[in-house]
Amino acid sequence: MDYRFDYLVIGSGIAGLSFALKAARTGTVAIVTKKDKLETSTNYAQGGIASVLGPDDSFQLHIQDTLTSGDGLCHEDVVDMVVRCGPERIQELVSMGVFFNQGSAGTPAFDLGREGGHSRNRIIHAHDLTGQAVEKVLIATAEADPNIEIFENHLVLDLITQHQSIKAGSISLQQQNICRGAYVLRSETGEIYSFLANAVLLCTGGAGKAYLYTSNPDVATGDGLAIAYRAGAELANLEFVQFHPTCLYHPLAKNFLISEAVRGEGGRLIDKRGRAFMGAYHPLKDLAFRDIVARAIDTEMKKTGDDCVFLDISHRDADFLRTRFPNIHQKCLSLGIDITRDPIPVVPAAHYMCGGILTDKKGRSSIENLYAIGECACTGLHGANRLASNSLLEAMVYAHKAAQDCADQLDGWRSRTLPEVPHCFRSRNENSSLLSEMVLITHNWDIIRRLMWNYVGIVRTDKRLALAQAHMAQIRMEIREHMPHIPVNADLIELQNLALVAELIIRCAIERKESRGLHYNLDHPQKDDANWLKDTVVVRRQTEEFVCALQPNDALGPQ
Repeated sequence: MDYRFDYLVIGSGIAGLSFALKAARTGTVAIVTKKDKLETSTNYAQGGIASVLGPDDSFQLHIQDTLTSGDGLCHEDVVDMVVRCGPERIQELVSMGVFFNQGSAGTPAFDLGREGGHSRNRIIHAHDLTGQAVEKVLIATAEADPNIEIFENHLVLDLITQHQSIKAGSISLQQQNICRGAYVLRSETGEIYSFLANAVLLCTGGAGKAYLYTSNPDVATGDGLAIAYRAGAELANLEFVQFHPTCLYHPLAKNFLISEAVRGEGGRLIDKRGRAFMGAYHPLKDLAFRDIVARAIDTEMKKTGDDCVFLDISHRDADFLRTRFPNIHQKCLSLGIDITRDPIPVVPAAHYMCGGILTDKKGRSSIENLYAIGECACTGLHGANRLASNSLLEAMVYAHKAAQDCADQLDGWRSRTLPEVPHCFRSRNENSSLLSEMVLITHNWDIIRRLMWNYVGIVRTDKRLALAQAHMAQIRMEIREHMPHIPVNADLIELQNLALVAELIIRCAIERKESRGLHYNLDHPQKDDANWLKDTVVVRRQTEEFVCALQPNDALGPQ
């Protein structure tokens, strides 16, 4: 069978759910998510949401902090729009039942924390589990909405696109690329279905799993970036990968983040000898911007040869720490680390993609009827380095703007006929007997992550990037050659997507011949405003070919 909805939302984090709840007021919504509906980056977000809520704060201060963090590449009109829309979006969450920590008597309504780069306390939070608190309320609200249907364990393979000529009289001016839906793999059965919709929303998160060390959940394999690129959408600024400075360093701690709010509450970075070092790198010391702190830690580790540094907040009151950071306290305690007495071993880890699918102020991509929201999008808000806790804010604001835009166009979209496509597909290689070749997936996955960490990490050089590009070309060729002989499965699709996104990150990093924000190249250590005060844009080359998981006679698939 095939599915038809007014809106197809790919991803179940704060961006996708926020849009779906608003879009459901005007039409039917399908939310497709490749794992459990709660398995999202939103659900793991600890710190909070940045918004102007305190009496000593102002929109202008938040705008300036965001611009300073973005290091010259933020789009100022976008920053202004997002910051000014923030308080209203926060009140929406409160009205839905999200509980944020309250201030004490005689203080503002909310307990507002501070994180790196912020000049005021403006981080609204739910202890150190803000993302989880928001996600659970949004999921419950979506499940209760009769216009929303959630499809778990469904992985999008590619977008369904059509090319139509734009004409003036009898003259064809150009080809217009229109998104009409997506081909989706039901992981439990291996069946491939078509989901057709008037508008498609990519809300798939980032690509942290391209790196060996990351704070991201396992689902962060860059799927949205890859399928948008294959469909012909413009992507931008993929060289700006944000490394969170403080991921817990312990052999039994997988992807566990130590929130920046710990430093906001007075935590200090020290080496194993107890020496505080951030004063040597920036006047803001431990509350400097993330790119500066991550590079400082990387430099210290390389100078000393140590495997990690330490974040010490043991000087604060023990009861305060247990109340303010219950999740972090319990996790560390389970590993033998008592944050009320012991410094926490930490290392930087890939955390957030500041680049992504290029969009306008309504979330529209360069492909008609295709929107991108959240971490997979490049809206112009973050520039070369995201300001802490601006991510959830951006997702909510753009979900609101995209829903408004879709509602305005829905009647016109419904007047067009959605295309007829085959109802259900068999994978082109489902009868393959080469099950032993599954080792190629795990082998290449490991190589990609180590390659990206060593050659395209916090500090880069022209030589490392060139080597990374050569190695990635070989890996992608191997994937193309062997993919037709491996049964289609989620691991294979994720590997294909991850390899493509890794190559695009390398391409963007090679192109930018300067150091700015999160992109630091030892061969080009200075900013070059004369030539590089602009976005790095990539789009699919006409000669580029991809192996499709569908049978060759499935005619309407990706162009």
